Parts: sequence; C-alpha cells; structure tokens
Amino acid sequence: MDFTEINKVLSNQVRVAILNWLKKPEENFPKQVNVPDFSDGVCVCHIQDKTGLSQSTISHYLMMLHKIDFLIATRHGKWTYYRRNETEILKYIEALPDNI
Repeated sequence: MDFTEINKVLSNQVRVAILNWLKKPEENFPKQVNVPDFSDGVCVCHIQDKTGLSQSTISHYLMMLHKIDFLIATRHGKWTYYRRNETEILKYIEALPDNI
C-alpha cells in the first residue's frame, strides 16, 4: 500500500466528496436508466453532473481513485459505473495509525 500516493489522491476535495457520495449512492444520485440498482455503482455521467466539472476532469479523478483501488469499475456496454471498494478503504483506515 503506497500511503504517499493514496494521500496525494485524497488531497483533493472533489475526489473525497465522490467517495462520500458513493458510500450512499441511492441518497446522492438519481435513479439510473440502464441498470436496475446501484450494485455495480454509479454511472460516470451522474458523478459528472453532481460535480459540475468537465467529463475529462471527472474521468481523470475516477481513474486516480481506481488506481489506488478505492473504486471498482464495471462496464455495461459503453457506460462505466463506479462503486467504492470497501475492503481497500478499510485496509487503508486500519493501517493509517501505523503510517503517520
């Protein structure tokens, strides 16, 4: 686990907000059309709409969170859905006291 890289990714308010929103997607995002529920995550388009940032910026942010294993990506046709990787997030939280 690369704490320097993880902390760098988490140093951005929007990226942290995305993680928080994805914790309870049904409360933070509209119902999705192409999938029946949020089990595979939230469509990038909904995340982009919520942030108000450009598609390229949000894609970059999501890839950064995916690279540190805090997000899991699932493809449905041409759409990508992201959800939290609770296992990796918990590992980071539990290891954090020993790495400060």
